[in-house]
Amino acid sequence: MFPVPNFKGFDFFPHGTRIDFMRFRDVCFYTSIVLMVLSFGLFLVKGLNFGVDFKGGSLIEVQQRDRQPIDISALRSKMGELGLGSVQIQEFGAPTDALIRIEQQPGGEAAQQEALNKVTKELGTAFELRRVEVVGPAVSAELRWTGTIAVLAGIAAIILYVWFRFEWQFALGTVIALTHDVLLTIGIFSLFNFEFDLSIVAALLTILGYSVNDTVVVSDRIRENLRKYKRMPLRELLNLSINETLSRTILTGATTFAVLLSLFFFGGEVIRNFNFAMLFGILVGTYSSIFIAAPVLEYLGVPRDASASAEGTIAGKSA
Repeated sequence: MFPVPNFKGFDFFPHGTRIDFMRFRDVCFYTSIVLMVLSFGLFLVKGLNFGVDFKGGSLIEVQQRDRQPIDISALRSKMGELGLGSVQIQEFGAPTDALIRIEQQPGGEAAQQEALNKVTKELGTAFELRRVEVVGPAVSAELRWTGTIAVLAGIAAIILYVWFRFEWQFALGTVIALTHDVLLTIGIFSLFNFEFDLSIVAALLTILGYSVNDTVVVSDRIRENLRKYKRMPLRELLNLSINETLSRTILTGATTFAVLLSLFFFGGEVIRNFNFAMLFGILVGTYSSIFIAAPVLEYLGVPRDASASAEGTIAGKSA
């Protein structure tokens, strides 16, 4: 029998870390509220740069026949001379492929078809048309509506889950944190005029899932400590709970961020906006679970028997 080596785990963060997060609660919380209001105002005033999915138009996937890399800037220059409004061109998958998006043309279906003909004529024989899709105004309006419903339904389902598992104070902190994450992501897209399409809706839903997972981990530790330290001041208990979960929070966020960062730089133009939304969402989601969800509990106060009553309710229902 060969001796089995005893590998010990490595602590990235020393035990007994005591960062006073609650010292910054007022500055962070009220700054976040101001940013939420500004993001919402920016959305109302400036709006979003909706993609073809949400405002209608045509999408053409082309491939250069000689299998040489496409000169995107030269192709943009060509398409810009056609007078079709916003024509977005980006590399798609391989350097030999490109995706051309044409905005909805005034004049209905006939005008849209004429725009497609102009583009295909300009492309000539140098390019092979691999896919042509047309999204009408009715379909794009429906997609906008269903996308909004998906995000709101996701938030509502998460609130119900947290309310059932914990107490209403935890649920209120969670809804403020999730609203913060969604509004700031929308605000940054509006500010920089990034294209907002169905992939960004998927990113928002993913951000909600990530953020609530982090919030639930912190909330669970707070509930444990409420039961364990019945005489500890609430502010000190919140700091203790956040510090005890800090290693998990940072390591999870850092590994996820590293993967998304590599995809952002090397994943191509097609998913760049999606990756940007995810990167930004990971940052604000981690921030909100510490500096928004937890401070709300201090503002509202949490009964010391909250965890026991919640568990008693669940046990009674299961019986």
